[in-house]
Amino acid sequence: MKRILYILILITIFATGCSISESTPTMKVEEYMSKYQNLDSTIINKLDDYTDKYNPDLTDEQKKDYKSLLQKQYQNLEYKITDEKVEEDYATVEIEIEVFDYRNSNLESEKYIEENKEQFLKKDDSIDQEKYNDYKIKEMKKVVDKKKYNITFTLHKNDNTWKIDDLKDTDIEKIHGLYQD
Repeated sequence: MKRILYILILITIFATGCSISESTPTMKVEEYMSKYQNLDSTIINKLDDYTDKYNPDLTDEQKKDYKSLLQKQYQNLEYKITDEKVEEDYATVEIEIEVFDYRNSNLESEKYIEENKEQFLKKDDSIDQEKYNDYKIKEMKKVVDKKKYNITFTLHKNDNTWKIDDLKDTDIEKIHGLYQD
């Protein structure tokens, strides 16, 4: 009797262990989003690449401030899973995120700069890019309003493990709060 009980316990442990090790597409997306919220080193490295690629005219100090704003964004982003669809080795997971509305701040800054160009001109009447960027970053630091976006993640099963496909640039813009509807 003890032997049967022992075998049943082992089978239960083994079955539980197998089901715990399997991940679902939703679990993969949750793991991915938690990397943003926890400022995982892979996310921070991508942030460095993003900042260098899309904001080459920022000074070192401005890059530092800009990255700090996006890190604040990551730590404060909220999300909820709204749907999951699985078809064999392909899946989609839809989420709704809520992030600081940096896009609106940038639009308001651009409007202000356009209406007050004289404050941002150099002696040769060209725009002083450093002043321009300083102003935009200063205004982004004031943002408290949030905006909601929807993102659809696509995943493929590879070697019995779900892997998230690369996000589109528009989805990264949504995570950054910079997406224009």
